[in-house]
Amino acid sequence: MCAHSSGAMGFPLRLLAREVYDRVVAIKGTAQVALLTGEERIEPPDARYFCCTAEAMPKSTGGTNGKLAFVALDEAQLGGNRERGHVFTDHLLHTRGREETMLLGAATLEPLVRALVPNAEIISRPRFSTLTHIGPRKLSRLPPRSAIVAFSAEQVYAVAEMLRRFRGGSAIVMGALSPETRNRQVAMFQSGEVDYIVATDAIGMGLNLDINHVAFASLKKFDGIRQRRLIPAEIAQIAGRAGRHQTDGTFGMLSGAGGKGLEPADFTEEEIYAVEEHRFAPMTKLLWRDSQPRFDSISTLIADLERIPHQTQLQVMPETIDLAVLKRLADESLSSDVKGPSQVRRFWDVCSLPDFRQQGAETHSRFVARLWQDLHDGYIGADFAAARIAELDNMQGDIHAIQGRIAAIRSWAYICQRPDWVLARDEMASRAMAVEAKLSDALHGRLTERFVNRRTAILMKTLGQDPAMLPVKLAEDGALCVEDEPIGKVEGFRFTVDPLANHSDRKMLLSAGEKALPRILGERARKLLAGNLEGLHLRKGAIWWGNQKVASLDIGVGAAAAKIDLSRDLDALTETDRAAMASGLEQWLSKKTEPVAPLHKMEAATRDKDAGSQARALLLTLIAGHGFVTREKAGLEHLPKEVRPFLRRLGVTFGALDIFAPALLKPAPRQILHALGVDRRPLQENMQPVIEGAGKHPSGYRSAGKQAVRIDIAEKIMRAAHEAKAQSGKRRFRIDPALAISTGLTQDSFKRLLSAAGFRIQPVRILKEGAYGPPAPDTWEWKPTRRKQQHVANAGPREGSAFSALADLVR
Repeated sequence: MCAHSSGAMGFPLRLLAREVYDRVVAIKGTAQVALLTGEERIEPPDARYFCCTAEAMPKSTGGTNGKLAFVALDEAQLGGNRERGHVFTDHLLHTRGREETMLLGAATLEPLVRALVPNAEIISRPRFSTLTHIGPRKLSRLPPRSAIVAFSAEQVYAVAEMLRRFRGGSAIVMGALSPETRNRQVAMFQSGEVDYIVATDAIGMGLNLDINHVAFASLKKFDGIRQRRLIPAEIAQIAGRAGRHQTDGTFGMLSGAGGKGLEPADFTEEEIYAVEEHRFAPMTKLLWRDSQPRFDSISTLIADLERIPHQTQLQVMPETIDLAVLKRLADESLSSDVKGPSQVRRFWDVCSLPDFRQQGAETHSRFVARLWQDLHDGYIGADFAAARIAELDNMQGDIHAIQGRIAAIRSWAYICQRPDWVLARDEMASRAMAVEAKLSDALHGRLTERFVNRRTAILMKTLGQDPAMLPVKLAEDGALCVEDEPIGKVEGFRFTVDPLANHSDRKMLLSAGEKALPRILGERARKLLAGNLEGLHLRKGAIWWGNQKVASLDIGVGAAAAKIDLSRDLDALTETDRAAMASGLEQWLSKKTEPVAPLHKMEAATRDKDAGSQARALLLTLIAGHGFVTREKAGLEHLPKEVRPFLRRLGVTFGALDIFAPALLKPAPRQILHALGVDRRPLQENMQPVIEGAGKHPSGYRSAGKQAVRIDIAEKIMRAAHEAKAQSGKRRFRIDPALAISTGLTQDSFKRLLSAAGFRIQPVRILKEGAYGPPAPDTWEWKPTRRKQQHVANAGPREGSAFSALADLVR
């Protein structure tokens, strides 16, 4: 067409017309190319090339007018179609280009073309690839790049649902979809996002796809009148989608499909031979209807539309939806005032409104009748059209609801494209197209949401791949993604499958994740080590990264030593990465536990043989007590005094009440011991000198009534008390409470603390009656608790005495 100065092409589908329009625009530019369809018109004033649907294709192209140099009709064999055949037949008989006319169609049309167009030149284009029958296949065993063809929406949806579970989903192609939705579904298949497409027989026309295999879910279809088996030519039209150019294709039944009773569940030998060899019975009739009926009256119009053709190759068209509507409305009162050719022609144009909603003649005729009430004497008001369009501008609902709105908006798009039906035609047509585009987007979204599990589809393609080649990436939020589809989450070094995944998908997701984990976690481990393990912390006797445990700690006595046991989450790492992590964690832990170094020194001293057993015993007691022990439990009576300097060099203080290491009473070591899990008492974050509360108190504190005092502070108070005693030189002496009060101790707590150390308060002398003045200050006495005398075992009778012989008898 583009080689001529002008031209027009008629197509069976709006989407085909749009596809070719885009290609011609790329060659000739928008100013020279027009798009004419029932619902959409782009018609520049100087257009010389026209891409049209067959119904919208101008009948005056060529012929005596000689306007266009070239005319082509695609899929001309549709002249035998029961619903639209007359349109194609009329173009085949009458529409001609000034220089060239081309009829594109199946070879079965050849005898009729030779009879009806004797001067036509017949040129055959054989198929380059072969089409082979391979027998039935189960749905789960269909090869990638397969199309499954069904003949009802319910069957299409059922197959698509199963494919979503088995293979991650499929694209959907049905005649009820808008062209925009159909194109986006096809694009999803062509791009490889899904490897399967489920369609009605609409796939057999106008869609050139990269399909390798076509599987038939059924061999029976409803043709508008009855349920019948597909004829070989129809099978070939659909099966021919498999293979392109020189790529061979295959076809077969979907296992378990087929007819019932005597109906074979697979293709017959004759059908297979016809499809593989491309040999079909020639067409014997084309359907015809008078394309130039008289409009004198409605009855005359109906008679002409039902007139029998004179040529034997033509057959009168069965009653179509437009003629059925015309007959119904002709019997009603609203047609009584349709007089004159112009009114009859306008009435016929309204009855010719396509039944986009597929509601049938009865329901569709009511919609046409309502439309005629407005068009009888004028135009449809812009406000009324805008209101109807706005009602359909609703993206809510399921697939069925949105499909219904798309069908309705296509009706209004057709109405608004008519040149003499609607006021503000261009604006209303633009609104209708915009709503159709939005609804098409919404429908594509619903179909994809329901029938495509993109994650499963991607994983099915990656099965069996080298793990190093898997397109797995770790997102910033920790999501593990395959081609941007999350399959789970990595927290720390733990991979968890997406909890929202179906049970049947979990095994696949886990397998895909585990294949990539050595690489992903290795990168994470090396990055963590390079950052000096920043972000790790101690808690509950383990090393944590965020909320995930990296390693458990085998804590020694009193946290003097800890061994690292890597978490099982790190098992996915390579041996090299595991060793590096273990070494890095040991260094990190050593630095982290520096505040408890006094415990480490004590633990080392316990292995010093020169320290003496008594010193080692005390050190072990201090380690077990996390740095302190009361004098009563220290066993000081067994500790030689010459050993004390050795222990003091290790940081041990011998107090009046406690033996302790002052360095371990600071906040940092207490927090470390608590985080290691060895000190299970409540943690005092800042290790205040005095804290409130009776009962169980944090480690490092001594109870003093309703308060508790840190043991090093208690020791300072005890030393001040003993100094006061020494300076007094008397049995009774006074102790200045200033030091205790400055730390926050109350008088009562101060007294209880001193009492625990062996100080006894003396009652205050009461003033005599009539005497005045401040009460005498408290005085104290030192009355330490006496140690219990140790029981010494009887040495037994002296040898040689009279009792020694008795002892021998007792033995």
